[in-house]
Amino acid sequence: MPAQGKHRRPKSVSLSRGIAAVTTGGAVLALPVLGATTASAAPAHSVAAEKAVAPVSVTAQANSVTKAAPVKHSVVSGETLSKIAREHSVSGGWKKLYEGNRKVVGENPNLIHPGITLTIGAKAAAPSDAKAGKAAARTATTERADRSERTTAAPAAAPAAAAPATYTNDLDGWIKESLAVMAQHGIPGSYEGIHRNIIRESSGNPNAINNWDSNAVKGTPSKGLLQVIDPTFQAYHVPGTSTDSYDPVANITAACNYAADRYGSIDNVFGAY
Repeated sequence: MPAQGKHRRPKSVSLSRGIAAVTTGGAVLALPVLGATTASAAPAHSVAAEKAVAPVSVTAQANSVTKAAPVKHSVVSGETLSKIAREHSVSGGWKKLYEGNRKVVGENPNLIHPGITLTIGAKAAAPSDAKAGKAAARTATTERADRSERTTAAPAAAPAAAAPATYTNDLDGWIKESLAVMAQHGIPGSYEGIHRNIIRESSGNPNAINNWDSNAVKGTPSKGLLQVIDPTFQAYHVPGTSTDSYDPVANITAACNYAADRYGSIDNVFGAY
């Protein structure tokens, strides 16, 4: 039987423990094996540092934009939308001013009352990114639908040229023609307002003349449908109409131009003016 040797079950050395080493100076602990052979974890970034360099929110930047304050204008007697638009250099003229104040003015832009407050120069707020995206999507969809419709639809015939407007040679026609001229020059007034004042002043007679009042005594009698004296007719004559104060259309437009300057509109006249 062979000689028995001393056998010991070898103990596994824990990698997490230190290994004893003998030196001339005594026993010391060596560095852990696992620590020596394993790469150390990368240091975590500072959360505060990341926040410091984080880009500013686009929404915050958009909200930082200061909205321009609109200008308020209180209407006084004798003013019209066209006159106010000229004074404030409103881009788009009286129509743009009316669009922004339709709820205040009402359905008739030719009739504004002293004391109401108009908003001039209001700017629309910039749309948010979400709204802008939705608007762009709607626009793209509409454009695709338009292209599809143009592709599939038969070519339409060219529209015929609009025939020039014609007016009857009577009170109704004179008023309608005057309104067309007034619209071109931004002069307010309605059919009802003009007709009402004509019936009171001349009973619809374009050749009517007043030879007995104070104006007649001064040598400037009132003439025509709306009984306008010559100095007033010349001062408020509307280009493109006759220079004859008895001419129905010229007489009406000059009188309405005068009434707009003094009363805001012929619609505001209910007596001698």
